[in-house]
Amino acid sequence: MSETAKPYVLVVEDEAPLVTLLRYNLEKSGFRVDEAGDGGEALARINEAMPDIVLLDWMLPTMSGIEVCRQLRRKPSTRHLPVIMITARAEDQDTVRGLETGADDYITKPFSPEALIARIRALLRRSGTVPAKSPLVFHDLELDPATHRVTRGGRLLHLGPTEFRLLEFFMRHPRRVFSREDVLNAVWGRDIHVEPRTVDVHIRRLRKSINTATDIDLVRTVRAAGYALDLDPVEA
Repeated sequence: MSETAKPYVLVVEDEAPLVTLLRYNLEKSGFRVDEAGDGGEALARINEAMPDIVLLDWMLPTMSGIEVCRQLRRKPSTRHLPVIMITARAEDQDTVRGLETGADDYITKPFSPEALIARIRALLRRSGTVPAKSPLVFHDLELDPATHRVTRGGRLLHLGPTEFRLLEFFMRHPRRVFSREDVLNAVWGRDIHVEPRTVDVHIRRLRKSINTATDIDLVRTVRAAGYALDLDPVEA
């Protein structure tokens, strides 16, 4: 399974040991994990890339989990985003308040990671928010995650597994510039040691796979910044 095909969980929690525990168990169970230490950072990350589900601590610095949930429910784009609230507040009135604010589920600390993962899977099944298998399209490129077929202008392209994951990542975030480190974390994973220059090698392979002499090069190099899928000219 490619990294981008895994359900994406955003963990919003300021207790580092708990974040480490959650990341370990979630990644072991086949999830892709990112983290935010406060409410403002969580909203920014959600704006950048929509997760499939959010694990949200109630007691956060600067902005409470309740307020984060409230803001998510106000926006049409995040109104139906699955949210599980995680908190030490175990009183019945706290549970009611969390659910009435918009949380889909509520789990109190301490909890079993296995039980939490079971509830995540159940919520994803109910909500139908596992990453979409519909084709991704940019300009004349089309990538079908379900069949692993890539075409350009109707022409079937042959990509290696890494180039496929790389292209899928860029097509899910068109026109955004990503550093080599961003690409490494998203395509190879945070826990895999790969030299940053490896990205350059696979970008060259991707370009060779998707371009002919007459095609527009859709992979833009941004000097001192990184790469983007874009129609703008390539920078030398």
